[in-house]
Amino acid sequence: METSDHSSTGLSPAFFEIPKWLVEPAVRSCRLFNTALDFIFYDVPTLRAGLTEKDAQMAAGDKKPSRIVDFDALADPEGSMLIIDATTAPYVHKYNNVATFLDSAGQETKDVDIVTITGVGSSALGSAALAWDISVALQKPVLALVPGYGAADVVLQSLGGWFAFGLHDYLGSKSMIQKSLAAAAPQVARIGRDLAASAPNEPTLRGAPVFRTGSGSSDVLHALLMRREPPFRLLVGHSKGALQISNAIRSVPKERLDGLTVVTLGCPIGEELPNVAYHQYLGLFDALGQLNAWGHRPEHWPPTWHSTNPVLPPAMAAGKFASESVNKRAPGAPNVVPLDPTMAVVR
Repeated sequence: METSDHSSTGLSPAFFEIPKWLVEPAVRSCRLFNTALDFIFYDVPTLRAGLTEKDAQMAAGDKKPSRIVDFDALADPEGSMLIIDATTAPYVHKYNNVATFLDSAGQETKDVDIVTITGVGSSALGSAALAWDISVALQKPVLALVPGYGAADVVLQSLGGWFAFGLHDYLGSKSMIQKSLAAAAPQVARIGRDLAASAPNEPTLRGAPVFRTGSGSSDVLHALLMRREPPFRLLVGHSKGALQISNAIRSVPKERLDGLTVVTLGCPIGEELPNVAYHQYLGLFDALGQLNAWGHRPEHWPPTWHSTNPVLPPAMAAGKFASESVNKRAPGAPNVVPLDPTMAVVR
């Protein structure tokens, strides 16, 4: 009788797997390309200038500077969680494990109640820049989810994921690609997925995460929304990050989302949950965002394009839009408590 375990030939399934060392350089190259795009879509100059100034102040006081955002590791495909706090040293805290973050006794993990997710393939650079913009505006710490970038993302992007991510999200393409990779080449499928794999009860196939909600960032956010106390108050997603937020909150119990505000920038999503306050911004000149709107209409049409980098006008003012949103009470979210207007610094 024939068997499928290759025992008759002495070959294991691992024999047929593409070596990780052969694939990872290509993934790193794609990640580096997307990191270059971070300079276009996010306010990287302000982030770097801000951290340089803060580091100088810390060095004068003989304190260790906040070099946790490593600008020399721009090709790193792994995701991470960065607490960005423009008001309190050391300004950046980094976590590579979801369980570690949830179990942390650090006060910074208890104080943060804002989460941001950036777009396709963004590195720590772009993720930190968006979070810094919002932290400066609201004078509060922000948790930036740095999307991991793996072989499934390379395939998706080569199929037009940058310009038609609404279609790919609708079809669940990344999830299907990730499952196929996990079944055929689990070691390759793990590249860029360490953060998602650390989420509690993350589904796996042959040791590789296969995603509960369609992508690694969505799975991480879903796990945080399910388990973190106190719950988050504000989620901000730019570009595909907005879709990742939509996927993450869709299956979270209603009581866990009471008082939650969702702000989308450059990619409107379906307003499916009545107890969530949605504030959605889509630029009048944002062809990429309008291409991926899929019939979802935003509340706000600012005269901007897809970028949040003020060096490239007319850019979205991410911090300003977030500040406006949390100071509005929406009929569908009666538990939203506006921030103290004196604490909002609008740039």
